[in-house]
Amino acid sequence: MIEQVTTWLERDPDPRTREELQYLIDEKMVDELADRFKSRLEFGTAGLRGMVGSGPNRMNRLVIQETATGLGHYLVKKVDNATKRGVVIGYDGRLDSKQFAHDTASVLTALGIKVYLTHAIAATPIVAFGVKHFNAAAAVVVTASHNPPEYNGFKVYWENGAQIIPPHDSSIAAEIELAATRPLPLMPIESAEANGLLEWLTDDYYQAYRQANNQNPLLQNDADPSKMIIAYTAMHGVGADMAETLLADAGYKTFFSVDEQRQPDGNFPTVNFPNPEEAGAMDMVINLADSVGAQIACANDPDADRFAVAARKDNGEYQMLTGDQVGALFGQYLLDKSSAERPLVGNTIVSSSLLEKIATSHGARYYQTLTGFKWLTNVAMLNQSDESPFLFAYEEALGYTIGSQVWDKDGLSALVVFAQLSAEIYNQGKTLWQQLESIYRQHGLYVNAQRSIALNPDSPPIGDKLRASPPEEIAGLKVLVTEDLKASLKFVTGGRTEALNLPASDVLIYHLEGGARVIVRPSGTEPKLKCYYEVVEAFHESAEYQTVQDKAQASMDQLIKQHQASLS
Repeated sequence: MIEQVTTWLERDPDPRTREELQYLIDEKMVDELADRFKSRLEFGTAGLRGMVGSGPNRMNRLVIQETATGLGHYLVKKVDNATKRGVVIGYDGRLDSKQFAHDTASVLTALGIKVYLTHAIAATPIVAFGVKHFNAAAAVVVTASHNPPEYNGFKVYWENGAQIIPPHDSSIAAEIELAATRPLPLMPIESAEANGLLEWLTDDYYQAYRQANNQNPLLQNDADPSKMIIAYTAMHGVGADMAETLLADAGYKTFFSVDEQRQPDGNFPTVNFPNPEEAGAMDMVINLADSVGAQIACANDPDADRFAVAARKDNGEYQMLTGDQVGALFGQYLLDKSSAERPLVGNTIVSSSLLEKIATSHGARYYQTLTGFKWLTNVAMLNQSDESPFLFAYEEALGYTIGSQVWDKDGLSALVVFAQLSAEIYNQGKTLWQQLESIYRQHGLYVNAQRSIALNPDSPPIGDKLRASPPEEIAGLKVLVTEDLKASLKFVTGGRTEALNLPASDVLIYHLEGGARVIVRPSGTEPKLKCYYEVVEAFHESAEYQTVQDKAQASMDQLIKQHQASLS
């Protein structure tokens, strides 16, 4: 390891991380050094993401330069006219993001690849928008999204505008491994600009994204916005300026931003974890909403690709809507508005199956993918047609994309559309909760939950155990269908077997009587099992909503308790 550490010190261009590494050496912090050098940060379909620090198992300037070199070589090999078409690069407000973005530009331009570099911070969807806008070969966003302050990341979009999928991830990773053993190409930003290889994306580009949103027919609504009061937070991220601009463009004049969280700050001083899903993360925007009498309290995560919302209830308190509840509201609203013959909508296997019921009732086409937005958009491109244009997709982890302007989740356009659907509902004298109730009364009340179970590190893989002894029932409910994504097979009670049209993945899905569902996904990196649960409670015409909700929650609690006990 000493030779590896010495070589790293010689190659590292950053005096800060060299000093950090030298300190670890001087203090003989062997375990920490071993962790830094045990492997490289794994480059996958989400690119890179990890803690900032020295060494190949951290995010730092040398890792970024090696990664950019590998990406550049792969683009030149695989994408037609990659050097001329170029790569769009943008970055969020984290402490190292600008430097990492400029390092990426220096490498790519040294390889002869044109670069479109944002002149300032930019939301992830604004950068992803540039792939189609420029017909670029790829895009890179330096962001760690909603991870803690000590993290950063390197996210890659392919020439089709979506996040990369296999085999691009492993092929780029192989090129990165080669780059780590060779001298790195670098061209100063000033030289790249002088040589015509770098174009700065100034305000005109940001306005192009704004105009595309304003002209998108899916973002149009005639509902009077004047009665809506909206509270919003950027959560110390990069979304505020564009979010506020788009809301104003759509006619929303009464909205308020949380001042303390409005400006980008990579230290995230007012939140323990800058993720709207985490307990307490929405407290400040909900307090603001309460103080101004807003119907909804909205948030983007720090790179503004996710959208979260809490809505006021009849008792005046605010409650978070789950990602699946927002997805159901979007699905109902957008399908009601669509003029397409059979619009295409989809979600992931761990998201609520309610969207499929809503789609069927509208005569729409529905598709389902593995977990991850990269699958939602790449599969949508394959399935859309003139008869079935892509309309909408979502994942339960607060990711939504509406139309094909950006082939990734876009928390900014989602904010606007949610404001519009809310205005329409409130102008009808209803609330969002009443709208959800009407959807549930039509299709059944769907409740979804997720739990992670720690396993004994010495125990055999839980997936193998479950496949060796398939359960016939779970929590007293008969297993009707088992989908084994690893085998790409569906096993139906009675002995029938069908092929599954999903990429192979270590996932088991159990469909139970009564519409309940259990999904288990063993972790590939730690002794943990991720479990996703869904229960469906029938909604009789005369039933009280609270009674049905309580019954569904009791069924969910029992399902989780008994299923987890069966795995111990």
